[in-house]
Amino acid sequence: MKKVSIGGVLLAVTLAGVSPARAAFVIGGENGWSLSTDGIVNVFGDYRTTSQLPSGNRFTSFLGNNDQNFGVETGLLPSVFGFTVKAPTVNGIDSSVRIGIYPSIQNSNQDHRFDTNPNIDFREIYYTAKGKYGELLAGRALNLYQGKNILTDMTLLTVGVVPGPNTTTTLGHIGYGYLYTNFGPQIRYTTPDLNGFKLAVSVGEPYHVSGATAKTPTPRVETEISYATVFSGGSTFQAWGSTLYQTATRSSAPGVSRPGDQNTSVGGAAGVEAGFKGVDLLASGYYGSGLGMISAQDGDEFGSSSTDAAGNERTQFGFLLQATYMLTPDIKIGANYGQSRQLESDYDKSQRGVAGAFSPMKKQEAAVGMITYNLNKFIQFVGEYTYAQNTWQDGATQHSNSISLGTLFYW
Repeated sequence: MKKVSIGGVLLAVTLAGVSPARAAFVIGGENGWSLSTDGIVNVFGDYRTTSQLPSGNRFTSFLGNNDQNFGVETGLLPSVFGFTVKAPTVNGIDSSVRIGIYPSIQNSNQDHRFDTNPNIDFREIYYTAKGKYGELLAGRALNLYQGKNILTDMTLLTVGVVPGPNTTTTLGHIGYGYLYTNFGPQIRYTTPDLNGFKLAVSVGEPYHVSGATAKTPTPRVETEISYATVFSGGSTFQAWGSTLYQTATRSSAPGVSRPGDQNTSVGGAAGVEAGFKGVDLLASGYYGSGLGMISAQDGDEFGSSSTDAAGNERTQFGFLLQATYMLTPDIKIGANYGQSRQLESDYDKSQRGVAGAFSPMKKQEAAVGMITYNLNKFIQFVGEYTYAQNTWQDGATQHSNSISLGTLFYW
């Protein structure tokens, strides 16, 4: 005979390698197996204006071009429908399987209302086995490098920077304070909790460091060390650091610069967050080379950013500063500001002033102000304003303003 219980409510998002927060529904059998579900539905209406894209050959702008648009869409995090199957505990090992489905709601563009975006995204599918010696994760999950940088951003559950039309989600501070770490196939080991400290190491599927990448014979290796504690009185503190390292072999095809040589992506990231008496303060940042300006290891995906035209890695870094405050048990206000920056390579410098030369991005920055109201344990309303500006190495700029109002349902 099966038994059914209704548990607590999912009040916060935990992704990839972290056990889901209290599931809304747990269906269990007397043989020790159980099935639980959790998730979020989020919908935002946003109005965005963007200035004219500067002319010339330059790094791709995600802000669009002289746009004035209203949209109804998901925010940075799509809606989530998660399932967790837990096996019976055997020999002190707790094991489970997680599948996370992340659909969006908007159409592919305003001219094709019957043509929806690719709106079913299976970002998570992995199993974990946890015991006194630590935890093994195998499958597709959020990568470690800069993972906590995005998870601690208040715009994870809101909107942040609104990109141009025909996108699946908004950006939050992706490319404007941290890089998108992505969800990737991996095998990961995490130590047990050692008085608040944990160390995680993952071996993942390699990415193309450059558009000229021909071979990826070595894995993507990432690490994360973290510390978290709760003090008497309820104050909280956490700190973390993460790293990324991967090499890739360049093509030897005619016309390719540095034929057959190696490109390397290497990066470090860190952050610290403290909460006390309703105030929460956060600072995070990253530094590395061969990383890109939007998603970690862009390759040539977004306008040739990880490497220059001579095949050499560019240097990138960024930071995010944030403060939130609980005005009442149901009302929270917050503000944050972030930058992602890129240094010119020697080749880039040699191209200054050359007619038609490519101009890389120099800086992407954004500031966000937010207020949230919890109607009850399940429903939240959000109001948000975002200003974003892009600056290229040749001094040209572009900016956008957006206002968003939305709601989320948690279970």
